[in-house]
Amino acid sequence: MEFSIPSIDEALFSFAQERLDSLTKPKGSLGRLEEIAKRIVAIKGERFPNIRRKAVFVFAGDHGVTEEGVSAYPKEVTYQMVFNFLRGGAAINVFSRFANMDCFVVDMGVDYEFGDYKGLITKKVLRGTRNFTKGPAMTKEEAKRCIEIGRDLAHTYADFDYDLFCIGDMGIGNTTASSAIIASLLSKKPKEVSGRGTGVDEEGFARKIAVIVKGLEVNKPDPNDPIDVLSKVGGAEIGGMAGFILGATEKRKVVVLDGLISCASALIAYAIEPKVNNFLFAGHRSEEKGQWVALKHMNLEPILDLKMRLGEGTGAVLASIIIEAAIKMYNEMATFDEAQVSKKLK
Repeated sequence: MEFSIPSIDEALFSFAQERLDSLTKPKGSLGRLEEIAKRIVAIKGERFPNIRRKAVFVFAGDHGVTEEGVSAYPKEVTYQMVFNFLRGGAAINVFSRFANMDCFVVDMGVDYEFGDYKGLITKKVLRGTRNFTKGPAMTKEEAKRCIEIGRDLAHTYADFDYDLFCIGDMGIGNTTASSAIIASLLSKKPKEVSGRGTGVDEEGFARKIAVIVKGLEVNKPDPNDPIDVLSKVGGAEIGGMAGFILGATEKRKVVVLDGLISCASALIAYAIEPKVNNFLFAGHRSEEKGQWVALKHMNLEPILDLKMRLGEGTGAVLASIIIEAAIKMYNEMATFDEAQVSKKLK
């Protein structure tokens, strides 16, 4: 699979820095907001960029590994929560409304037939992955198809004038799959990248780690082949998000990551094409330690730290408000000359 990720124009960083230093404030006084603004200028390839339309895509899929008791919730919660999203009753709906952001749910692999609903994008590759303690979660062709679908979806919405995308997830069992992906790609022990997900107790947590260990032993995913890793221990929604990240960056769009699952997806995309991290923002620091390991590897620093572990794209959407504020500051603040304010004494 080949992807054409554009390069960043370093000259635009210099232009943006000069612009920021000319605004009516002490140099560097807005901290990371200034860094964010510079990155948006470079990502968009425009001296004065605007965010026209924004959307969060919640990718959903079921996981066969739930048979092993790795979650505090039953499998059917996946499709039940999809209905909650479509009715507008979940946290992601509340936050996206507040952020004036469109919210879409993408069915990549839920073991349920929803029919037609406003806000639902049906791209089902399979009705749930297989239990990866017994063999691969997906075939390699299914994994590739998930990535291709995600890429095409990003291209479609990029052409609808969306400039900023947040990505989120829904899938009982997907923290287990994500931790397995991170452990495999980064050669980490499962206990180093695993958390409690939906809130399993001590016994459940120990079982979750044992399941990941077994899945890696049974499948022996190749850490040098991200598609192989995705197919053997991943999920349809994880593949969809990875493809979406690759497709959005091909179109020079801003992508804001959420928690563990979206960061596992980003790690797959990064393994395929490292230049994607020029276009990524880490929305928040999750309570899941696997996310910290993935972000460190991609050299991404979270914008927020609110001790969240919900998923759905919630942290990404909240962080997008900060990102948009940074662009407005950059575009709309007066310069010292415009405001007729004296500059700092030399």
